Amino acid sequence: MKAFMTIGTVDFLQKIAAKHEEIHIYFMNSKEGTLAYYEDESKNIFSSGKAYEIIIGSGYMEEKGYVVMNNIPVTDDGKAIFEDRFKNRQNVADKMPGFQAFRFLRPMKGNTYVVLTQWKSEKDFENWKNSEAFKKAHQGQASKPPAYFPNKPFITTYHMHEPEEDEDQ
Repeated sequence: MKAFMTIGTVDFLQKIAAKHEEIHIYFMNSKEGTLAYYEDESKNIFSSGKAYEIIIGSGYMEEKGYVVMNNIPVTDDGKAIFEDRFKNRQNVADKMPGFQAFRFLRPMKGNTYVVLTQWKSEKDFENWKNSEAFKKAHQGQASKPPAYFPNKPFITTYHMHEPEEDEDQ
C-alpha cells in the first residue's frame, strides 16, 4: 500500500478530489495551509507532492482528529537500521486513549521518512507524549541523534479539515 500527500488551498485540493471521487482523500489543516492525504495501491493523482510506501500501519484514518507527522531524514546507509527499529516497536501508542491511526512511511524519492499518528484530539496526543508509556517507548534514545540522521527531524501537526469550516471562509 502507498500513501500520497500534497499541499495547497482547500479549494484547489477539493477540485482534485472532485475529479477522483473513487479515492477517499483526507484534508488536514495547519497554520501553513492544507494537506491532502490518501492511501492507494499505486495510483498517484497529484502532479506534485510526495509518495510513500506504508511500511507499518495500524488503526484507521478518521475524518476528525489531530495528526502529528514526525519527519525524519535518514541516510541511505541507515535506512535498514531505522526501519528495523520501527518494525520491532512495541505498538504502545496504539493502546493509548484517543489513538486512531499509525503509519510508518518510507519515501519513494528522497530520504525523509514520516511517522504519522492520528489522535482524537490534541489533548490525547499530549497525554501520550507525557505518559510513562511514551517515556518507556523512547527510552534508550540518546540525546544526540544517531549518525544516520543527516539533518534534524522535525514535526508538523494538523487538525483534520471539517467541511463546515468552508462556510466561514
